[in-house]
Amino acid sequence: QVQLVESGGGLVQPGGFLRLSCAASGFAFGMSSMSWFRQAGPDRELVATIVSDGFNSEYADSVKGRFTISRDNDKNILYLQMNSLKPEDTAVYYCNTPWNTLDWGQGTAVTVSS
Repeated sequence: QVQLVESGGGLVQPGGFLRLSCAASGFAFGMSSMSWFRQAGPDRELVATIVSDGFNSEYADSVKGRFTISRDNDKNILYLQMNSLKPEDTAVYYCNTPWNTLDWGQGTAVTVSS
């Protein structure tokens, strides 16, 4: 059974940082490109993507230079390090493959506010 469990969200002040985690199980995580998405309104936005071996990644322009996606294929965990957070980063964050091929997890809520 495929399972994606996101964690690490919370309330943080502007300029602060958080590290999100996504624990994956039930599929070949180490062979899959993975992505972080976020949703603050009706649409879900692609934030960052990392290839299966972790050596290449891509970012939305809105987070480039502030967020870093990484993965631990031994532990089947995907990470998102978020620095210099802004109020507009407030959203529920999810992990999935870049093509949304897996059932969505519950997400983890990030609120950036003073």
